[in-house]
Amino acid sequence: MKILHINNMNKVRVNKSTRSVPLVAIIGAGPAGLSAARNLKLRGIEYEQFERHTGVGGIWDINNPGTPMYESAHFISSRDRSGYFGFPMPAHYPDYPRRDQILEYTRHFAERFDLAPNIRFSTAVDALACADHGWQITLDTGERRSFSHVICASGHTWTPNWPSYPGEFSGKVMHAVDYRSGEQFAGQRVLVVGAGNSACDIACDAAQFADASLISMRRGYHFIPKHLFGIPADQFANRSRWLPFGVRRRAFEWLLGLLQGDLSAHGLQAPDHSLLASHPIINSQLIHYLQHGDITICRDIDFFDGDDVVFTDGARHTVDLVVYATGYRYEIPYAPSALFEWNGYKPSLDYSVFNRRHESLFAVGFSEMNGGGYYLFDMMTSLIADAIVSQTQTPEHWRVAKTLISTPPNTGPTLNMVDSDRHKDYLDVDRYLAACQRLIKRLGWRDPERMLRDSNHPTDPEPAWL
Repeated sequence: MKILHINNMNKVRVNKSTRSVPLVAIIGAGPAGLSAARNLKLRGIEYEQFERHTGVGGIWDINNPGTPMYESAHFISSRDRSGYFGFPMPAHYPDYPRRDQILEYTRHFAERFDLAPNIRFSTAVDALACADHGWQITLDTGERRSFSHVICASGHTWTPNWPSYPGEFSGKVMHAVDYRSGEQFAGQRVLVVGAGNSACDIACDAAQFADASLISMRRGYHFIPKHLFGIPADQFANRSRWLPFGVRRRAFEWLLGLLQGDLSAHGLQAPDHSLLASHPIINSQLIHYLQHGDITICRDIDFFDGDDVVFTDGARHTVDLVVYATGYRYEIPYAPSALFEWNGYKPSLDYSVFNRRHESLFAVGFSEMNGGGYYLFDMMTSLIADAIVSQTQTPEHWRVAKTLISTPPNTGPTLNMVDSDRHKDYLDVDRYLAACQRLIKRLGWRDPERMLRDSNHPTDPEPAWL
């Protein structure tokens, strides 16, 4: 194992009392994969990274085949609550950065930490299989490579989830994965099916470009505006973290009611769950368009009837195009499903990264969460990197660590999430990070932010690439 004493990112001294030298494969060079690469590099762990597209960025590159990205997309977590450790998003970015700014930021992260030399671009992984003392990866070139450990960071928004309804629809049908611009809706009556953040964005685009915009929602939801009193909503909520969770939730519900009023006046159903018991909808535009009559709220689809859609409340609307914004399946297409335990259609992972069946196989970026992902990825991949060090350098310590890791973390009061596949193993970001810090302290592992500071690779109060 190479042990890092970093003077800069390119000078590494090797501890020659090494037991073994792992070679790790990282599959994917999107935001999660890049975080994994930096954490492995900080510890001097040798790795290779495989990316099927031509550059870094994953879904945020709208030109990547199969990406669900669309032109109007923005982050739903705010700029100052979304960046990597030690590499904040620049202050000139808006409160909620655009998709192209996120891609720019991700690319500069890779440049800043010199991650590209270890990435094989335009190289897809076709298959992953157990092998003697590790793993065998088959590439789309036919080449086979052996590794001691594998980190699956290929993302979960590539395989569309298609619902099914009775009847026949004579119009056009598409999934949100193929949506790019509101111009696709010109001259059409558009029905968007779904109530996630992308569904609401797409319905708002349709309100601007289509002849009619409708959105079908199965239940009532809480809508959180992107700003509260001029402050990004997640930053506003963060200021009350000192309060007990139940108190904060009730106070936030009261505040939203005060600011938004009774949303049922615009056709929305009353929520059947507490705030944050479902993935939050962070959207200010939808309420605006509802207030101006530019979007029609519909119940769940009952059945199709030619060019009509009939809803569960008996309403009937004629539409030309149905857009299914119904999410994605959490597939790891190159890995046999038996390599992981599954909870619904998600891999079930300890601390959202540790495989319960194979300790040298990890996955990151397969979790639903209620906050920004990039600093969460840093925590997750720091745990992975320390686990690899522990497995290869101090197996006796790893046996202790494995016992602690397999014990569900105490994250405080339950969120009481709605009963759906999407919300199984759902992460409350603040409580998850606190649980990880407790684990790190008990195991004597390195806090990822402190390790970055101690590496003599200075953190950036304002990125140098500006």
